[in-house]
Amino acid sequence: MAFLKFNKSELVNLSYSLKREIILANKVGAYCNTSIVNCNTRRYHGLLAVPVDNLGEQQMLLLSAVDESIIQSGHQFNLGIHRYGTVYEPRGHKYIVDFNADSAPVITYKVGELVFTKQFVMAPDKDQVLIKYELVEAPSKITLLLKPYLAFRNIHQLTHRNDDANTGFIGIEGGVTYNMYRGCPDLNVQLSCESSYKHNPLWYEGVTYSDEYRRGFDCIEDLLVPGTFSVEMKKGDSFVLAAGVEEADPKMLKRHFNAYIRKRGEITSFHDLMARNANLLIRTRNGKSQVTAGHSWLETGLLRETVMALPGLTLFADGDCTVFEDVLDTLINDEQERLFHRTTQVEAPLRLVDTLQQYIAFADVEERVWTKYGETVKGIIESYAPGRRQEVTLHPNGLIWAQMDHVALSWMNAYINGNPVTERPGYQVDTNAWWYNALSFAIEMETKYAGADSAFVKQWTPIRDLAKANFQRMFWNPDWGYLRDYIDSTDMHQEVRPNQLVAAYVEYSPIDDEVKTAVMAAAKRELVTRRGIRTLSPRNVNYRGIYEGSQIDRDLAYHNGCTRTELLGIYLSIAFKMRGPSFVKRAEWLTEGFYDDISKHGVGAFSELYDGDPPHEPHGAISSACATAALLWCEYMINTNKEVQK
Repeated sequence: MAFLKFNKSELVNLSYSLKREIILANKVGAYCNTSIVNCNTRRYHGLLAVPVDNLGEQQMLLLSAVDESIIQSGHQFNLGIHRYGTVYEPRGHKYIVDFNADSAPVITYKVGELVFTKQFVMAPDKDQVLIKYELVEAPSKITLLLKPYLAFRNIHQLTHRNDDANTGFIGIEGGVTYNMYRGCPDLNVQLSCESSYKHNPLWYEGVTYSDEYRRGFDCIEDLLVPGTFSVEMKKGDSFVLAAGVEEADPKMLKRHFNAYIRKRGEITSFHDLMARNANLLIRTRNGKSQVTAGHSWLETGLLRETVMALPGLTLFADGDCTVFEDVLDTLINDEQERLFHRTTQVEAPLRLVDTLQQYIAFADVEERVWTKYGETVKGIIESYAPGRRQEVTLHPNGLIWAQMDHVALSWMNAYINGNPVTERPGYQVDTNAWWYNALSFAIEMETKYAGADSAFVKQWTPIRDLAKANFQRMFWNPDWGYLRDYIDSTDMHQEVRPNQLVAAYVEYSPIDDEVKTAVMAAAKRELVTRRGIRTLSPRNVNYRGIYEGSQIDRDLAYHNGCTRTELLGIYLSIAFKMRGPSFVKRAEWLTEGFYDDISKHGVGAFSELYDGDPPHEPHGAISSACATAALLWCEYMINTNKEVQK
């Protein structure tokens, strides 16, 4: 079965093919990202982007593209494609007849009787991309010309022709080295075969990125083409081009390429696909293991995204408890300020407890977890004591009030012109559910392993009891039939949002079973879709069902209608607790739509968000850690309940 394949009619239709992207990443943080016809449509697109250690690990795009041209019998055929303004030139996509990415992306070109392929792979442990070229069929010898397009810029920025750029090169074995600016890493371009190189630096001005143009962003840049490689080929010949920050041994490039392809393996199931994505969303660089929130532009090592995604990316992907702890240990070491002192992510430190609870349930390691992480959990809870954090206040009723003017203090944190779209100041239903769960877990563990006379237990048990006594009374509105999303001084906020699901989900729930049933009914009625859970009910006047248009339009929709896959994991967890294996068929129906979409947006990857309105098109980061982790979690819950059915 071909999971990731496109035919000629799809590929030559740019309105179709330019919306579909390939993403290759490796374990040290480098990536290759472009459209399936190799036309870059975003500023983030390119053949090699790498973290630069001496620049604070900021991601830098070194190599934007490599254009191929075939010369046969005196005729030149240009296989590249770029957009300049509204014009595409050259239009090499018209020669593409096949694309397959079940192992690593392979593009097949046909020019008359000539058949030519190129295949991409990332070196798993170094900042290097490799491209294998093969002349499969040809009636006569050809000359292949290769033109690298250099960017040497931060992935979030664009570059333009300038006098500071070093347009020179240094010859090395099998190729050349470029370095356009002081402080940047070298870019070594080397070939595994005999070739000639002609240096003739030219700026290609006005390269236009259509996705950036559509969103109203800066979209035009200039790229440097320093020269051209020339290779003579006959039928059956193949060679590998490598571009990386370190010099390679040209004689070993083919062997390395084949080894990397074997290591990737074939995709034979959707689990294989999710597990591959999960593996590459965890980066290990300079001795630190961290979660990348999403390819290709979301950051690495973020607190909230790590605690949300970590169980799915490790435990539910391949059962790797060692990597789970490595990432968690790095996070705790790096995030001391947010965990224990101040943060605009008020619920994120508390969600670390849920991450540990999932680890305990998966691996039966309760004593180990409390021994190793108990002080961290207690420290987090103590940091919410009165006077410890400026962003939150622990009230006498045992609940947390979160408010800083013009600051979004929850995961719903989009901003327009410096003002939060969804501020939610006051008592937030999800934050207080995470709070009660953390208190209850810590008190139970400390009682079990340190004794009921522990100072921590004595101090925090009365506060836990107050939180339990006041939570449902505060948030439940029987006339509405659902929990309030947040409460400020007006108590006029009637919007139906998914945050209330947290109160029914957490291991130590602060609400009664009857209220849980009502919460799930409200979610099913207004929020549940086949692409995750909406962030706002369509009945609300602020609902935006399509994530499209200007930056403002998209920010208005981001938490006001877009669906989130990670919320589906919470919803399914509650449903399985309430209904057991009888919910399996429904759960499969709610997840299978994501698999239908693997040839959209990020090919073979799982998107950050979807439209709230049908047909629920994917948007955002093309490979999301939270979405990938949630689907692995959903799969794990479905399989576990299937076992119970047997």
